[in-house]
Amino acid sequence: SKALLFSLLFSDFLFESCAASSKDNAAISPERTLVWGPGLNSDVVLPVRYFYIQAVNYAGGNITQSPAGKEAFRVEIKTLSSREFLRIHVPQPLDRNDGSFLMRYRMYGTANEGLKIEIFHEDKYVAQSPYILKGPVYHEYCDCPVKDPQTWQTVISCPDKEPQISKDFSAFPSIDLQWMLKEISERFVEQVGGIVHYTILSNKIYRRTLGKYTDFKRFSDEMLLSLTRKVHLPDVEFYISVGDWPLEHRHVNDTPGPIPIISWCGSADTRDIVLPTYDITYSTLETLRGVTNDLLSIQGNTGPPWSKKIEQAFFRGRDSREERLELVRLSKEYPELLDAGITRYFFFREKEKELGKAELTNFFDFFQYKYQVNVDGTVAAYRFPYLILGDSLVLKQESSYYEHFYSSLIPWKHYVPIKRNLKDLIEKIKWAKEHDKKARKIAKEGQALARELLQPHRLYCYYYKVFQMYAMCQTNRPEIREGMELIPQPADNNSFCNCQNNKPQKEEL
Repeated sequence: SKALLFSLLFSDFLFESCAASSKDNAAISPERTLVWGPGLNSDVVLPVRYFYIQAVNYAGGNITQSPAGKEAFRVEIKTLSSREFLRIHVPQPLDRNDGSFLMRYRMYGTANEGLKIEIFHEDKYVAQSPYILKGPVYHEYCDCPVKDPQTWQTVISCPDKEPQISKDFSAFPSIDLQWMLKEISERFVEQVGGIVHYTILSNKIYRRTLGKYTDFKRFSDEMLLSLTRKVHLPDVEFYISVGDWPLEHRHVNDTPGPIPIISWCGSADTRDIVLPTYDITYSTLETLRGVTNDLLSIQGNTGPPWSKKIEQAFFRGRDSREERLELVRLSKEYPELLDAGITRYFFFREKEKELGKAELTNFFDFFQYKYQVNVDGTVAAYRFPYLILGDSLVLKQESSYYEHFYSSLIPWKHYVPIKRNLKDLIEKIKWAKEHDKKARKIAKEGQALARELLQPHRLYCYYYKVFQMYAMCQTNRPEIREGMELIPQPADNNSFCNCQNNKPQKEEL
């Protein structure tokens, strides 16, 4: 009858409309897709340049899971001039498993006339592609610092304030360099054995080592050299501890007061000024070259989707703290909830027979598990930045130690806190399993904040702001002290750097 015919036709219409709507929601719209990031700005010089791609559907909504197909986007980067040969390492975009992609590229020479960046989806240009970066586009080893620091900070998008820096320098309204010269030698050199004394004058780096154990100076050397190739640093004289522990235990009201030593790790009972750790600093410098785990690559290797991860908490590490041994004991008692193992014994060798030794696990494989346990090592566990960048919920031990970005994190918003003695760990794992949506939300909130705070350009900003603040607090002029040597910039044999930003600018009328 007519009613039946109408019903059939209406059903077909609904089916086709739903199918079209489903297609619109799943399929990538090349025109609507979003592309942004510092790697699209020729003036932002970093060891590895990077930008982001957010897949958007035809309805205008962000796609929130990995699009179908292994290569949703293809990127080609080449020099604008066919006469200019330049080696550029251009790996595939990293799928971040949430509809967004991270694109990295490393230049091994300067593109004097510029670069052309083409982004494709199924051979169609994406967003505003092609992107033209007018030259010169400097590579990492071009010694072409921007003379105006404010211009550099604006171009690289540095935040106006860093809460941890303000807190660290609140103990040091003034810094007497002559007094420090005497105090450091008397109080720390023999006791600690790993302090590096730097002076930066006219953007040149001078250094002397104090103590026997200063091999880690290569990390601070390389970062300072990289930073001074990008921006003119203020004249400044300072000391960096290259050991594990923060050093200055004096309080602000003590007489004499505390000394502003710079360290890679801080604690609640010390006054050290904190810089990003040597680990994440080096991984930033060596991305796409000398390291396998870095703050960018980790974002494309976060394991299976949340729903397919193993519902256990996971830990692997050496025996650098007794609580880590307790993790293994808990793992044996609650194997269905926790998989924990010690991979190397050094501090508690007598416990190896009792607790056993676990095989090393590829770090990317950590994220096969839904929950990650973060327990201190000798100080703060330097794996924490990598864990929170992953796609798992981090269960973080309460600790007096911290890295430079911890003050921006909020317990129960960005991670789940666990007691220092781990007495509530099993309870917290059970909570996470019973409140899967809340656990997932905390994991995503932590990941999102870490993606923002731990971008390579933000690390450079942080370093600069520490030295800027230090220079402002100095009460006397930095000097090149006896025993200091100049740390030269590495020779750039790959290309000629035409440093346009070093040319004198015309005065404004």
